[in-house]
Amino acid sequence: MSDFDDLLREAQQRPLTGWDLSCDGRIVTTPAPWQFEAEVDRLARRSPDLLDMGTGGGEWLSQLPHRPARTVATEGWAPNVGIARERLAPLGIEVVEVEGADDNALQADDGSAQPRLPFGDASFHLVVNRHESFAAREVQRILMPGGHFLTQQVASDFNAGFHALLGLPWTEPPRWQLDTATAQLARAGLRVLQGEEGAERLRFADVGAFAWYLLQVPYVCPDFRIDTCRAALARLHARIAQGEPLEVRQALFRLVAMRP
Repeated sequence: MSDFDDLLREAQQRPLTGWDLSCDGRIVTTPAPWQFEAEVDRLARRSPDLLDMGTGGGEWLSQLPHRPARTVATEGWAPNVGIARERLAPLGIEVVEVEGADDNALQADDGSAQPRLPFGDASFHLVVNRHESFAAREVQRILMPGGHFLTQQVASDFNAGFHALLGLPWTEPPRWQLDTATAQLARAGLRVLQGEEGAERLRFADVGAFAWYLLQVPYVCPDFRIDTCRAALARLHARIAQGEPLEVRQALFRLVAMRP
């Protein structure tokens, strides 16, 4: 399929199942400059348990090389809960539906208004979080003393490149970067051991995959509509036809923290 109108029509009709945003390989995400999965795997092999916060459809967790005997996942988006349970239950992993935390950048300093996780104090030795908002005080509460929290986050300016490609105005959102996340964890009583900034690149094979992605992840570009952005999409389609790649840089950071 290469016709412009057909690509956009498919983008509007194609469903999303779970949290697989590859669009059958038409969207490729380059690796971050660190090996998050390898670090999780290293700690998981020494831990009796693991909690994966915001598992999506369980795609990433199901492929983790090693999972402790007690591995639990949470998910806050109702359509994904059943998908995650179907994928993870055969692996012996419980999926717990939770109320998600507010975006970290919007939380009050003490995090007191955030939902409580349905786990007892000091329930886990290892808590992992990929691109999910979290209440730092709740993470601290459910961690065992000496337990680790690993998170990879998208920075607050992650979507600026999408707006630029579409010629849409971009307003800087509340700041969520490595330093603000570090401070939030420290206020909750966690000791930050490592922090690193980097980026990944999203490469789109065609303008249909690009439009589909923005429709499925509306917080990336809330003003995106195929009809109102049609001229910009046509320009991007022409660029691809001329051999110019369509890709967006997305700022990331990672943190490793421990409960003293």
